[in-house]
Amino acid sequence: MDTNLNIEEIVKQVLAGMSGQAEKAAPKAPAASAAAIPKTARVAMLTSLEHYDIKEYPIPEVGDDDILVKVEGCGICGTDAHEFKRDPFGLIPVVLGHEGTGEIVKMGKNVKKDSAGKDLHLGDKVVTCMIFKDDPEITMFDLNKQNVGGADVYGLLPDDDIHFNGWFSDYLLIRGGSTVFNVSDLDLNSRILIEPCAVLVHAVERAKTTGILRFNSRVAVQGCGPIGLICIAVLRTMGVENIVAIDGEEKRLEFAKRMGAGNTVNFKDYKGIENLVGAVKEAFGGHLADFAFQCTGSPVAHSNIYKFIRNGGGLCELGFFINGGDATINPHFDICSKEITTVGSWVYTLRDYATTFDFLKRAKGIGLPMDELITHRFPLDQINEAHQTNLRMEGLKIAIINE
Repeated sequence: MDTNLNIEEIVKQVLAGMSGQAEKAAPKAPAASAAAIPKTARVAMLTSLEHYDIKEYPIPEVGDDDILVKVEGCGICGTDAHEFKRDPFGLIPVVLGHEGTGEIVKMGKNVKKDSAGKDLHLGDKVVTCMIFKDDPEITMFDLNKQNVGGADVYGLLPDDDIHFNGWFSDYLLIRGGSTVFNVSDLDLNSRILIEPCAVLVHAVERAKTTGILRFNSRVAVQGCGPIGLICIAVLRTMGVENIVAIDGEEKRLEFAKRMGAGNTVNFKDYKGIENLVGAVKEAFGGHLADFAFQCTGSPVAHSNIYKFIRNGGGLCELGFFINGGDATINPHFDICSKEITTVGSWVYTLRDYATTFDFLKRAKGIGLPMDELITHRFPLDQINEAHQTNLRMEGLKIAIINE
């Protein structure tokens, strides 16, 4: 299969749809008038470890290339959890939130179209992807040159005199030079899930470059948090049916089956790696996996994943969004003698973002319970409780919703 051609065709179809050529957009809600925009609004500012303060600031001026968005909702990401607990990026004080969406309430005179060429109007629902830093390597149609790591992201910006820098707020100021997508044809739940889903669309595209991942592949997905569950959903939408999910929580394994996993393995039921490998092999009917996705941030899980893969198989490692520590492997037994083809995946490219809109429509179209990934909803003033709920792993995707 020519992967590059396949991807180009997907993107052409997606961008045609986003331009209104393939799908008629849903009716838009009436736009808020400029008079309805308050003079001040709230942000949830992370001011110390495990503590947000709700602060109020003047709404900033909207420049000729800027967009003011009234925030409707934003998911809590694993990256937010790391920043909440440890501040590994040294951003405090900071307004977090990068899985957000909202409605355009004010636009600069130069703003006409989104990053895919689709018209933008007051009242349109939008998401952001990245803020360019004058880096020509980041392009819409180059999969491998640069991912979002080469750009800034709203929700991971140091505080400044604007303050409305992240989606955990009442409003977000999208500055000129940013990417923005009109997603008015997606409902709120789908829009909140775009960012994490783009992570998995990118991971699966990376996996496809190995030439090993096929319709009839036996695929192991290790880790059934939101990332692993969405991984299963992406695989199902592309036709992969023989999926085994591996996790230590039965509720998550049950949800993995609803997402499309054929069998599950609870690693807590098996003592020792040999017994765990035997369970995975049994779940595949006596075979090891052709391909595996490692979706946890655990070095032990990374060390184990090679054992689940057949000779000549493939691995996509996507679980380490920050430095999670060193993993121990045996290069001879785990990689060389088995000739494992390994790819790493970290976040996404701009093109993956556009592809994700079609993935979400397809996932819902085949009946996958995407909406149920969002298990808890909190108002902005309860953001500390929302983060603690997330840390306790009481749900799947936790979201901040502005009524």
